[in-house]
Amino acid sequence: MTEKVLEAENKEIAKQYKELLKISYRTLTAEDKKLIRSAFDVAVDAHKEQRRKSGEAYIFHPIAVAKIVASEIGLDAISIAAALLHDVVEDTAYTLADIEQMFGETVARIVDGLTKISNMPLDGDVSLQAENFRKMLLTLHEDIRVIIIKIADRLHNMQTMDSMPHHKQVKIASETLYIYAPLAHRLGLYNIKTELEDLGLKYTEPDVYEDILSKINESKKEQDAYIRSFAKVIKDSLNAEKLNYTIKGRPKSIFSIRRKMITQNVSFDEVYDKFAVRIIYKSDAENEKFLAWKIYSIVTDHFRPNPHRLRDWISSPKSTGYEALHITVMGPKGRWVEVQIRSERMNEIAEKGYAAHYKYKNDEKEDAGLDEWLNKLQESLENSEVNAVDFVETFKLNLYSKEIFVFSPKGDLYSLPKGATALDFGFHVHTEVGLHTRGAKVNGKLVPLSYELKSGDQVEIMTSDKAKPSNNWLDYVTTGRARSKIKSSLKEEQKQIAAEGKVVLTRKLKSLKITLDERTVNQLVVYFKLKTSLDLFYRVGAGIIDNSMLKDFAASRNNAFVSFFKNRIRRPSAPEDVNREELTVKYDQLVFGKDEDKLEYKMSNCCNAIPGDDVFGFLTVNDGIKVHKLSCPNALQLQSNYSYRIMSAKWIDSTQSEFKAALQITGIDQMGLVNDLTKVISNNLHIDMKSVHFDTDDGTFKGKITVVVKNKSSLDNLVRNIKKINGIEKVSRV
Repeated sequence: MTEKVLEAENKEIAKQYKELLKISYRTLTAEDKKLIRSAFDVAVDAHKEQRRKSGEAYIFHPIAVAKIVASEIGLDAISIAAALLHDVVEDTAYTLADIEQMFGETVARIVDGLTKISNMPLDGDVSLQAENFRKMLLTLHEDIRVIIIKIADRLHNMQTMDSMPHHKQVKIASETLYIYAPLAHRLGLYNIKTELEDLGLKYTEPDVYEDILSKINESKKEQDAYIRSFAKVIKDSLNAEKLNYTIKGRPKSIFSIRRKMITQNVSFDEVYDKFAVRIIYKSDAENEKFLAWKIYSIVTDHFRPNPHRLRDWISSPKSTGYEALHITVMGPKGRWVEVQIRSERMNEIAEKGYAAHYKYKNDEKEDAGLDEWLNKLQESLENSEVNAVDFVETFKLNLYSKEIFVFSPKGDLYSLPKGATALDFGFHVHTEVGLHTRGAKVNGKLVPLSYELKSGDQVEIMTSDKAKPSNNWLDYVTTGRARSKIKSSLKEEQKQIAAEGKVVLTRKLKSLKITLDERTVNQLVVYFKLKTSLDLFYRVGAGIIDNSMLKDFAASRNNAFVSFFKNRIRRPSAPEDVNREELTVKYDQLVFGKDEDKLEYKMSNCCNAIPGDDVFGFLTVNDGIKVHKLSCPNALQLQSNYSYRIMSAKWIDSTQSEFKAALQITGIDQMGLVNDLTKVISNNLHIDMKSVHFDTDDGTFKGKITVVVKNKSSLDNLVRNIKKINGIEKVSRV
């Protein structure tokens, strides 16, 4: 590399360092700057020989991560130093002992936590990955800064992933959407969460991402004009109250627009709230709430509010500390607009999340919400009974859930995820209360344990020493905490019954002149089609496997020698050579991998792919290759956790086989509509209608048609022709 290039690079490194100090969210003391400078010098020295895949000097990566930590998240000097050093121990000759000696125990602990996360294998068995994720979250309890810097590290990696091979981009993006975006959300880092989601979509579904991005850019002028017309209506009233405020529009993220399009089954143009209007006002602490409701009153004087869409997070802040008033009003041109009302303090907390709490925190009060969350998280992490894969799923469910607020009989306020039940509340109050729940009352009335709670409910749990969990309870709860406690209790009970069952089984087999040894246990497990010896002993203890069943087993055991020969006679001999040309037409549908191999596969039921759909192969343990659509609801989890089992797949000849596809049709009910529909279908060549069902309701209709098609292009053609029929409003694949 030429001296000129190196000189330019060194100038850029020095410039980036100065910028890092300038953009820091906190006021840095002379001591802070000294710590950051030392960390910077060590990082530059450690990484001087390294380059990234893009060709640039590696040091730019830790500086970029430190800049995210300093300005976007707003952490302290210790965190900035740790961010600069986060790859030093893993990639260079420096040791953890060196870091501790130079920068102290706290920085060393954070760097150690980050090194442990980085050293986790990317590929491998999913249960191992889930276990690794559990370990990663355990570092939260040691120092939450570990996980925050890891999120910043992941954000910069996502921002600079263009030079990576496609399969790695998909793997990292899927993992980001599966783990890191929910984590950022739970820590209140909403801006970072949004960027992670958008970048995740950019690499998992690039065509969709580019399409929505171009449409947002096209409608930007119109959106800006709309916000100006909205602001114009309320400005005079806000000014008359002598308020100091700004009004700005915020476009919804590409990922959230995509999610709405899928969940509501609508096109981009039909997503009605593609942006929100934000009113940010200046206020002292005393008048903050009063002014928020004053602005609410002014907005609703001019625009009619939707009464079902008021979100008051000022009276009851979210557990992440988020505070704001959200209202949806009927704006100009008859369009619904979400209006977010926040003070400057609330806005800072919304954008900086965890860190902004420190700036406004009363020193006497602890950050109870986050501490409480960390303690709960630690409790579930340390519950060794919970399978690690289940843990990841329940953790994710709890991360993204919205919150409701309910009261105890004494008037204490509790925050629960939306969808929580009366039984969830019992476990939320205390594990012992949950385990001994006999019944529940909501607002003074007796309700089922599965009753879904609503904000404002007053909940009373009735307990009894004799009450204990049953398997049905798992259907009555939605929170990860309650599920893990119920499963632990059931397992404990199962172990007790199994211990008794083993004694009973030994006695019963003895009377049949069979000794209970390892060989016999294995034979019994196979005979009763069970998975483990625990299942066997439990079933005997619970009386599910009775005397007559054990007698049948003994008889079959005695005849095993005869059965062995019978099976040998019945089993057809496998052909030694398989003639590829003579195999079924099924082999000519899909090819897998770079070499375009023709392999046997099955279509997955979860997404019902048909030829022409964008698909991938997934190598299952017992069921061969299963084919999923790229847009399958399970695709993200599979690509993130089992990337080593993912096989690229493409259609090469889809003319020889037929596939079922279901279409949902809605529109305006009129005479002859069904006749028009059946005509269109019968006029489309190579399409056969298998079933049709219509329901009408006061002038509208909803129908479901199942057709058999050769490939996606013939199905798309049919959809286009159905849409042309007068009265049809929407046609979508089920």
